[in-house]
Amino acid sequence: MPRTLDGQITMEKTPSYFVTREAPGRIHGMSPDTKLIVVVRNPVTRAISDYAQTLSKTPGLPSFRALAFRHGLGPVDTAWSAVRIGLYAQHLDNWLRFFPLSRFLFVSGERLVSDPAGELGRVQDFLGLRRVVTDKHFYFNATKGFPCFKKAQGSGRPRCLGRSKGRPHPRVPSAVVRRLRDFYRPFNRKFYQMTGQDFGWD
Repeated sequence: MPRTLDGQITMEKTPSYFVTREAPGRIHGMSPDTKLIVVVRNPVTRAISDYAQTLSKTPGLPSFRALAFRHGLGPVDTAWSAVRIGLYAQHLDNWLRFFPLSRFLFVSGERLVSDPAGELGRVQDFLGLRRVVTDKHFYFNATKGFPCFKKAQGSGRPRCLGRSKGRPHPRVPSAVVRRLRDFYRPFNRKFYQMTGQDFGWD
């Protein structure tokens, strides 16, 4: 990490940190005062999105159903990373061994799309920043299905998510989605209790 001067905030984003067992201890060893922002979304949608991304790079991948379950619609295969990542309560348990809950901000991935200014307002507050980014900085790109960020007037084109975002998801049978919802429900409820936030995934 680069040195940070007074009045500066250094940020680093690596999605895999939240699910990497060694990360909390290492980060705490580097800086126990670190503030942690975790963006989460419905774990079923997240797993399907993860699969869509992998499928775009690896055509011929087995079906989502074949990877998510053992033996047809048998037990959910938590060894598959697309499923395991959505076990947020288990990952948070690991982090809370090193950091108090007050060091975390949990951002709703769904609200980041539906109300980006509201969620980024929470981020700015959490970081102790003046609220500079507001709703006037966003417009919704209907083609991508995501908001785009408008820079200050006269400073160039808006920034939208790259080509890898907003790709169509494969059709997953409703029975598969239902089974995964049922599987995640107790983990989601535990996560809501741990964070004091109901993300509305059930």
